[in-house]
Amino acid sequence: MKQRTIQIHVHTLTQFISLDRSNFLDFSRFNAYRKQCIDQQRNQYIATFFHQEIATLDFAKTEYGKPYLINFPKYSFNHSHSQKNYALALSQQIQDLGIDIEDLDRKVRFEALAKHAFHPNEYETWESLNFDPVHWFKVWTTKEAVLKASGLGIRLSLNELDTQVHALSDGGMCQHPDIGTFAYQNYQLAHSMLTIAWRAEQSCKGFAFPQIKVIQH
Repeated sequence: MKQRTIQIHVHTLTQFISLDRSNFLDFSRFNAYRKQCIDQQRNQYIATFFHQEIATLDFAKTEYGKPYLINFPKYSFNHSHSQKNYALALSQQIQDLGIDIEDLDRKVRFEALAKHAFHPNEYETWESLNFDPVHWFKVWTTKEAVLKASGLGIRLSLNELDTQVHALSDGGMCQHPDIGTFAYQNYQLAHSMLTIAWRAEQSCKGFAFPQIKVIQH
């Protein structure tokens, strides 16, 4: 069986975009500029990885808003950006990909969001770790990545999904009757938390995990 692989590219946004808002009349115009730069970067990587010319018109979205390539259904990608960082996941063998990245210095109302979005088991684990903010980001990015991989996004309530993120390990599996079973891998980078998730399909030897390559630029 051919090795399934996922390639992940990670950038700081300042490597391909100016974050100086003083040149823009309002925040909406700055957001439009930022989205244009991010989409251009995405298209460039996808074209290189899949050896195909890629244009904005080659993209469409599912009914729940997940983007895909119209003419290349076997090629899969997913991307995410925070205020400071960008991440893009690519695969030719895995269709259901989800990725999320968050800045570890992001100002968060940790407890309020956890009470709203965490499954009781997740909250209990976080509490046992003295409300460690790094673990909070690990749980949060895992939820986002799994729900993006499923294609449902926030249409499944965050607190219904128990990611089973462990206090010590940086990866695992979770399931929900509405979306199925997903595996995930967490990466604590220098200034951010990154999580990649994919649908966990069983092989004759059990669950087959892909090879993951993270490239930091």
